[in-house]
Amino acid sequence: MTHATTPPKTLRRVIVAASVGNFVEWFDFALYGFFATLIAELFFPSESAGTALLKTFAVFAVAFAFRPLGGVFFGQLGDRIGRKRTLALTIFIMAGATTLIGLLPTYATAGIWAPLLLTIIRCAQGFSAGGEYAGACAYVMEHAPHDKRGRLGSFVPVSTFLAFASAAMLAYVFNSALSAEAMAAWGWRVPFIIAAPLGLIGLYLRMRLDETPAFQALEQNHQIPHSPLRETLRLQGRSMCKLGAFISLTALSFYTFTTYFSTYLQQAGGFSRTAALLISLITLFFAAGACPVVGILTDRIGRKATMSSAAGVLAIGIYPALMLAESGLFTMGLLGSLLLGFGAVVCNVVTAPLLSEIFPTRSRYTASAITYNVAYTIFGGTAPFIATWLIESTGNNMAPAVYLIAVAALGLLGALSLPETSKIVLSEAGDVSGRDVLARPGFSSGAA
Repeated sequence: MTHATTPPKTLRRVIVAASVGNFVEWFDFALYGFFATLIAELFFPSESAGTALLKTFAVFAVAFAFRPLGGVFFGQLGDRIGRKRTLALTIFIMAGATTLIGLLPTYATAGIWAPLLLTIIRCAQGFSAGGEYAGACAYVMEHAPHDKRGRLGSFVPVSTFLAFASAAMLAYVFNSALSAEAMAAWGWRVPFIIAAPLGLIGLYLRMRLDETPAFQALEQNHQIPHSPLRETLRLQGRSMCKLGAFISLTALSFYTFTTYFSTYLQQAGGFSRTAALLISLITLFFAAGACPVVGILTDRIGRKATMSSAAGVLAIGIYPALMLAESGLFTMGLLGSLLLGFGAVVCNVVTAPLLSEIFPTRSRYTASAITYNVAYTIFGGTAPFIATWLIESTGNNMAPAVYLIAVAALGLLGALSLPETSKIVLSEAGDVSGRDVLARPGFSSGAA
């Protein structure tokens, strides 16, 4: 089966299964960020609210340190045993870890064991997340027609933004409906425990998937790599660095928008937790709706133009976004969030096809998972911590803008160094001359 002849019904099933599973994975991961201020009070009690929040975001960042390890492990696994079974395993681990967070004792009950256990479970979440996004993108891309990868691939970030929106909505509903005492006593636990049934649904859908045509072609032609990590680093190291430079901006903009901005609204703008969550909720749904439009755009104008536009929008828009958030006015805060969110959407949508278009089929999962997760560990997981630290150190609420502009310049350099890949078929990925460096006779170009 080739991309050109993949039936529309099959494509829809692939997109739904990959997206629903991705939704569950990132819903579980996002909950921690939206309950950050409450988690700080329950697990990291301190005389200084800023110190407690720094500790909470430090645990957030530590979890990201395990994402590259997960990327190496699950990437190699996906290139050896296939995309389907690997994606089923990642969602099983994530759902289990998230459910355990909802069952943890707090510092008042267990003392130092509470933050220690929280840190260990967050590391398990990070390990699982390391195999998720790149694998979900590869699964969709290896089914999609070559001229529609941007549009069809955009549904993976749609599910990611919807996952964060759903986590924000739950946090908003619980904060609105329950008293502060009830939230601290038991309310915060419920959204985490919901991960159990959601995980079972996602696992069921993924177990029913078929393997991708690209991986099936590798198996049929006996091209499964024996040492995917060594091969990947030797042959794809330069491309990984170039793509990683752009994904650094994707990571920073995504977590500044989805996780940190809600905290910034409360700390710098004086918004209540409920108002800040409502602003996040509205803009996350906007982001999800904008993804397919940007996906169509990147198929038309190409990846390089889309990447350059994303870097420009974020560099120009970050100062106004933070100033609007500082105003303390709901409408202004919402406009600031929308401005930041638009740049994050463009980055994330174009990253989805690039993760598969830059690398050849036999090392695609390994190369894309490592590249994506190293960038997200350095620039995504640390985003809330660095932003909070910059403000605490300088006393200037605009300090995080300088950091994002610097990373936008790095992302632009990465974008300009990459080849244009929007029109290639995936069997041509991994070599700018248009040929898979490890292609073999009989390997169907449409199937890869």
